[in-house]
Amino acid sequence: MRIIAALLFIWMLGTLPALAQARDGSVRQPLEVILIPADGGTEDGTRADFLPLFNALTKTSGLHFRVRVGQSYAAAIEAVCTGLADVAWLGPTSYREARDRGCAELLAVESTNGSATYFAGIFALKDSGISSAQDLRGRSVAFGPPQSASSFVFPIGILLDAGIDPRKDLSQVRIGDSHTSGLVALDNGLVDGAAASFVSFERAANSGAIDASRFRIVGRSAPIPNPPMVSAQALPPAVKSRLRAALGALHEQPGISADDIRGYGGKRVDRYDITITDDDFETAFRPVAGVDSAFTAALVRRAGTYR
Repeated sequence: MRIIAALLFIWMLGTLPALAQARDGSVRQPLEVILIPADGGTEDGTRADFLPLFNALTKTSGLHFRVRVGQSYAAAIEAVCTGLADVAWLGPTSYREARDRGCAELLAVESTNGSATYFAGIFALKDSGISSAQDLRGRSVAFGPPQSASSFVFPIGILLDAGIDPRKDLSQVRIGDSHTSGLVALDNGLVDGAAASFVSFERAANSGAIDASRFRIVGRSAPIPNPPMVSAQALPPAVKSRLRAALGALHEQPGISADDIRGYGGKRVDRYDITITDDDFETAFRPVAGVDSAFTAALVRRAGTYR
């Protein structure tokens, strides 16, 4: 069903005025924006999270946008790589995948209080007797999609640092379609641990999807670069430069309020940092370099299916 949904989404985008080269950001040919599906909200909710940002960019740059939400991380990557999207908000891992396929280029990363990073965690229930990542040996853990840095790649790094290889040292591996699905599974007693970003945990708690008072943090990741705003490699350089400059200067523009500058989870952010580079991403991902495609494939086989 996941593959069918992704294909249907790509087919839907294919009904749009299709060639990226023909889209110049004008009113008649707005730039197509694709967003990865955020946790804890509806598709319309994720779109609403970012509309203030793109409306502000239109006001300051004159570029126009049509904003849509992918059905999955994979669908968002494919939209960029097949020329159906010009701009994307991707997760750090999905950006690196699209970049390595020659499809995407980094534009900017949200920053608040001087930080352009966020954190992943592994959570357990307080009454489970689990107080550290080491206690998860022989237990069950729920992860998010493999394209997610904060619900898959970096939580696996936490386990590996604790001496636990999830391919063989867990009793059960569940791989879901979102951070929230794992947290809900944990709240319902279906697993012993769940991986998610702290942003997604907060959003799930605030929405009532989970009872946060029952949870404890048993592992915390190293800093992860915030989900980046990227452009399709095929976007004309002049449009790319115009958009990057507009993102970098947005927080300084008259008529733009703090409510207009939004990021992950719809939160207000201070600004978009255009000085972050691919080297910064590679430095952050170096400790989890072992969580490569072969490792991921083995864990997916262990899980047997997405849930």
